[in-house]
Amino acid sequence: MGQKLKGYGFLLLTLVLAVVLAACSDDEDGANGEDGEWTGTITIWDGPRWAQAGDTSGEDGEGNKYFWIEEKIEEFEAEHPGVEIELVQVPWAELPDKLGVNIAGGSWPDIAPVDISGSAVSIDHIEQGVIEPLDDYFTEEELADFYDNALEAYTYDGKLYGIPNSLTVHAMLLNLDLFEEAGVDPPENGQWTWEEFVDAAESLTFDRDGDGEIDVYGFSTYILPGYYEAWPFFYINGGQPLSDDLTEFTFDSPEAIEAIQALADLKLEKDAAPTSMGGADVGGTFQAWASEEQRTVAMEPWATWAITSAQTDYPTNFMVAEYPTGFTGEPVTIGGVGGWTMFQQESEAKKDVVAEFMKYISDTDEQFLMSQEYGIFPARISAAEMDPFADNPEMARAQEMSEHVVMLPRHPEWKKIDEIIQRELQLVFNGEKTAEEAMATAKPEVEALLE
Repeated sequence: MGQKLKGYGFLLLTLVLAVVLAACSDDEDGANGEDGEWTGTITIWDGPRWAQAGDTSGEDGEGNKYFWIEEKIEEFEAEHPGVEIELVQVPWAELPDKLGVNIAGGSWPDIAPVDISGSAVSIDHIEQGVIEPLDDYFTEEELADFYDNALEAYTYDGKLYGIPNSLTVHAMLLNLDLFEEAGVDPPENGQWTWEEFVDAAESLTFDRDGDGEIDVYGFSTYILPGYYEAWPFFYINGGQPLSDDLTEFTFDSPEAIEAIQALADLKLEKDAAPTSMGGADVGGTFQAWASEEQRTVAMEPWATWAITSAQTDYPTNFMVAEYPTGFTGEPVTIGGVGGWTMFQQESEAKKDVVAEFMKYISDTDEQFLMSQEYGIFPARISAAEMDPFADNPEMARAQEMSEHVVMLPRHPEWKKIDEIIQRELQLVFNGEKTAEEAMATAKPEVEALLE
């Protein structure tokens, strides 16, 4: 009898272990609820977007700029009992480095945003095997609702690695009050040559109070890996960072060298830009143009989110202008495609829920809302057809520039290439190297990555 009981006990233990192992195979971090749907925790990173009108609850007194994603999380959790979504707030400028550190440590989030300034999904992350393809979660009809260039920015080797939710271009923002104060006419229709732009920058640099110190500068921008507000200036003479076939470094061409040096010389030679120009302070650069307490810079280039910010959080009398034209005579700008990527999942059940949430925050209504409130263009055709800029001439003007967009090179090693180039650009703008010297230093390092 005792032996028989022991046999039953062993059988019972085996059955319990089988159930536990089956549950673990469903997902290491979650379980299946009563309806069979996965339950557990999903981690999403996001950067600050926009605050609700009148909200001053944020640490900087500018309101909670994560309220939109927090509300979407709350809605989704209510519809999916047992699913908890943890939000990690990450400033945009810190996102690339934080992701790199976490990927190296094998502790990536489930979902992370693609910063719209970064142009497209990271091929480097795809080749590292940490990004999940999402083709199985979209029908042909659903994909047909996205603009082709938006999907292209998230496609590699024929697979879709993310969900595009926004498009942007970079444009010049001009403070018209400072133009009036300095007696300078803004460019007609927002179009001008390099020479006209330089004349304006010099005329907009002035001593307001007569104390012998410059109070207002004509122009400023910043230099930082992953950000490209300054880069359209480097393209205006026909230069580009890599050859069309991505096999050669070409920012050392005479066309590129002259354009880079000319922009740096606005500060170094013409004193028409503050000493901070070319640094890595994104927020400080924007505040110098937008903050009512400062307004010390008349012209700055920004992605289109800054247009909405200048219409809401930082009310400014401004206009949208194109980058000046150079030797080619053709306007040029750089565009970006923001969105969401899913990082590697061990569980197919969890992957399904993660994909569902990503689609939930990327549908037509959400892209329409983001266009109106965050200053971007929708990646979905259906959202664009809702005409989000019917009453916003500044955004409508920026959207016209999309026909002049040049995309950044989609090389698998672009992140490393970009870091090398941006490092050398900072030295140029600091006056430590000429553009020729800096690009000569960058060339062998970049070409080693192109081999």
